[in-house]
Amino acid sequence: MYFKLIIGMKLAVLRLSHRVVRDKRISTHLALTARAFGASEFFYTGDHDKHVEDSIQKIQQEWGGNLSATHIGKPWNFLKDWKKQGGIVIHLTMYGIELSDKLQEIQDLEKEEILIVVGGVKVPGQVFELADHNIAIGNQPHSEVAALAVFLDRITEGEARKQKFQDANYEIVPMERGKQTKKI
Repeated sequence: MYFKLIIGMKLAVLRLSHRVVRDKRISTHLALTARAFGASEFFYTGDHDKHVEDSIQKIQQEWGGNLSATHIGKPWNFLKDWKKQGGIVIHLTMYGIELSDKLQEIQDLEKEEILIVVGGVKVPGQVFELADHNIAIGNQPHSEVAALAVFLDRITEGEARKQKFQDANYEIVPMERGKQTKKI
């Protein structure tokens, strides 16, 4: 399943309602999680924040990868266009259907483009209506970063997080204690 999802499908993430003053770290962490777990695009709405985009570029210069980070001005038009072009929209929400109940159905999707939507401030009802799937990663309040990581890890059966970026300058040296990186 991993090769179908990573090679044959495009995984993208849409972060709703970014606020410069409150969300720069959380939105950056969402983008880093998207990159590390197999997504190729990161979109965000709300305030335009060059800091988020620059942070992603800086990480990729050292650690590799090719995640684009793009601000979207009109999220409803973007979501509608994504669907019009044949893409699937999956909204991660604690109010959705438990991931384990929908996992096989999502892994079997024949669509080539999946947009994973994660909220910020209160998510408008329109998102629930526009989404093809409203998926819960547990039914308790939790971080959207955690939800995204669990979702991407599960749909790629753990393989996406094992990927190595060909253009990396550094890589982690696995060890039980301590921290070590090596220049490639």
